[in-house]
Amino acid sequence: MNKYIVGLDIGTTKIACFIGERSQNGKIRILGFGKTESVGVERGVVRNIRDTSDSIRRAVSEASEMAKYDVEEVYVGIAGQHIKSRSNTGSIMVPAEHRQIEKSDVDQLIEDQYRVMLEPGEEIIHVFPQSFTVDNDKLEPEINPVGVAGKCLMANFHIVTGNAANVRNIRDAVEEAGLKIKGVVLEPIASAYAVLDDRDKNAGVALVDIGGGTTDIAIFQDGIIRHTSVLPLAGNVITNDIRESCKILKHQAESLKTKFGSCVPNLVNQDDIIAIPGIRNQPPREISVKTLAGIIKARMQLILEQVQYEIQLSGYERQLIAGVVLTGGGARLKNIKEFAEVTIGIDSRIGTPDEHLDQQGSITFEDLGHPMYATGIGLVIYGLLETERQQRDAAEEKSDAEDAPAVGPTPVPEVDDTEEEVVESPKAKKKKEKKIEEGKKGKNFADSVKNWLTDKFTEPDLGE
Repeated sequence: MNKYIVGLDIGTTKIACFIGERSQNGKIRILGFGKTESVGVERGVVRNIRDTSDSIRRAVSEASEMAKYDVEEVYVGIAGQHIKSRSNTGSIMVPAEHRQIEKSDVDQLIEDQYRVMLEPGEEIIHVFPQSFTVDNDKLEPEINPVGVAGKCLMANFHIVTGNAANVRNIRDAVEEAGLKIKGVVLEPIASAYAVLDDRDKNAGVALVDIGGGTTDIAIFQDGIIRHTSVLPLAGNVITNDIRESCKILKHQAESLKTKFGSCVPNLVNQDDIIAIPGIRNQPPREISVKTLAGIIKARMQLILEQVQYEIQLSGYERQLIAGVVLTGGGARLKNIKEFAEVTIGIDSRIGTPDEHLDQQGSITFEDLGHPMYATGIGLVIYGLLETERQQRDAAEEKSDAEDAPAVGPTPVPEVDDTEEEVVESPKAKKKKEKKIEEGKKGKNFADSVKNWLTDKFTEPDLGE
């Protein structure tokens, strides 16, 4: 089993590859990192497989060279407006030989959910158990169903689906780059591993990942994923608004947004002016920072209002004790934390992946702490946890096999051919002697008859 885990974030604006391992202090050490412009991806969906494959190859090659490790398998993030979620309830009868619910019973119930009826063209990406019920008795979230006595196991599930063609395009792009997919992970789930901890998930938290093409939402409560959603609005629409309003090039608009952009016009210097170089000797264009902030605010307000609606739709609006955690490239806009609190009406903070990184071992640690890398680093953490879980399961299966009694044909007892002395009772011995005596008398009588017949019919020898 590979020591290193590779996460591949295929985003709308960038493709980033991370190679990492578990350090001795339990944190994540990033050994290799590569990033390139994303080509062929639109709003999180791979449109041109060949172009995307070339971008993947460049990012992976850069990370591989830095880590001095040949990448073969990767964990890939998936997003896009084609992502949907639904709820489902399933149940199974526990086998009669199981006096308690076993892990195999829970695994079977989860596996059954992958066979539920879907709309044409959909594919299941994740199945998340929400709650378990044993013999009509609902278990508390902290109670593990394994070990509970019962005959009927029932559970509610949160199922994440995606368009099968879009999922296949991601697989084809990765495989064309010469790589094998170890797992496909919904991007907000991956980001949650990088910027949240168990306290956040237990208290109740809404993760909002504002990327380039989509804004991804994941809501946790009692340590369980409760709601997921993907909005087709994110950083790129803000960049396009700036480009169209200021009549400038796209890369200039992106630079303005990241360097000078703010969500709150009242908090910027009203007199600051930005000069933008003209094209082909044209005079530079000038735009005030306040005007730029007004453009950004209008679009960001629309995005955050959609986020607020999704949180209300989930039914967990009043249970988010840990508030809203903003991450992704869009989370670095100035004053976005304050603007989100006003718009959504819930306490907010910026989530960065640096708290899970080993500061001593990770390369370019300061750069890796950017919220835009939350998904890629989260994929590495997800892969490490999944690998460690598989190792534990394999160890338990091996232990169970060693403890189990040997199963095989019933051994046939050896037969001792040595004659044994039989001890007869006095009665049996006397009976046996009587039979022998009678046999002798019978034999004597027969001999007498035989001799008489011989004498009677044999001619005398008269001699010559």
